[in-house]
Amino acid sequence: MQGEKTERVPIWIMRQAGRYLPEFHTIRKHHSFFEICRTPELACALTLQPIDRYGSLLDASIIFSDILVIPQALGLEVTMVEGRGPVFPEPLVTPSDMERLTKDVNVDEALGYVYKAITLTRHKLEGRVPLYGFIGAPWTLMAYMIEGGGSKTLSKAKTWLWKHPESTHDLLQRITDVAVTFLVGQVRAGAQMLQVFDSWAGELSPRDFKLFSLPYIQQIAVKVKQQLTEQGLEQVPMTIFAKGAWFALEDLVDIGYEVVSLDWTIDPEYARQVTKGKVVLQGNMDPSVLYGGENAIRETATRMVKGFGGQGHIGNLGHGVLPTVDPEALKVYLETVQNVSSEMNK
Repeated sequence: MQGEKTERVPIWIMRQAGRYLPEFHTIRKHHSFFEICRTPELACALTLQPIDRYGSLLDASIIFSDILVIPQALGLEVTMVEGRGPVFPEPLVTPSDMERLTKDVNVDEALGYVYKAITLTRHKLEGRVPLYGFIGAPWTLMAYMIEGGGSKTLSKAKTWLWKHPESTHDLLQRITDVAVTFLVGQVRAGAQMLQVFDSWAGELSPRDFKLFSLPYIQQIAVKVKQQLTEQGLEQVPMTIFAKGAWFALEDLVDIGYEVVSLDWTIDPEYARQVTKGKVVLQGNMDPSVLYGGENAIRETATRMVKGFGGQGHIGNLGHGVLPTVDPEALKVYLETVQNVSSEMNK
């Protein structure tokens, strides 16, 4: 993650701990989703599942949690509904609803269960692989809080941007402040790397991205690094994943992150030209290729690794692994990335 020369491309997978694994369902059928997130022993167990299954094929773990724990800390109820995903029973409808949000969030108290899960997982990993902590980016979290769940258009959230710009910036700043404290706390608890997920970045126009997302994800990188220094904590590499925001690639290089994660709509060779080696690139195979059979997986993964040049690259998918993927298909992908990159770097 520091751009050092490696013998092969390191690799991990977004959502690698999750619904595509049968061992996940063994635990999940006895516990609700957020119950697992709030129970350190269960979150730890799920975090370790892909590491135990794939062994040396994975080079990092990511704590089992959810980006929506920040809205919960801000006082909103979030439930996970089968077949629908996350649901906010009482989303923010007008700016006056922001009065319902907790004003001075005690982040360590509200989200301490994540810290405990991170610390426990670090011990259980016994140094096998490093551990990621993560958050959702302010714009993405704001959109969820207003839409009340997933949305194809984000029309309610976007209406806020134009009708209530002052309240929009107020809300984004409040989320940002909690996010910074939360990330620093994750490092204190034992996270060795951090990723910021701006899952709905690409739903904004280039202008709106620069107004409503970029300043806040930049704040997060700058302030987390400042607070780590002030608190005597070690600096950790930070990754930004702005899904769909291909238009912002040049901007993302210079806002304080060591790694820029890419979705599958960005050509690796183009990304290398734009970023000019200033950051490590992560990604970016379309997760749906994992349904295409072994030949398609190997062919696409090989093309991806070669496109990134075998160095300055962390292997991953262009988004999270999908819930109905065969774990053996993911294994083919992991093996291909390792084999091809090892051959390139001989």
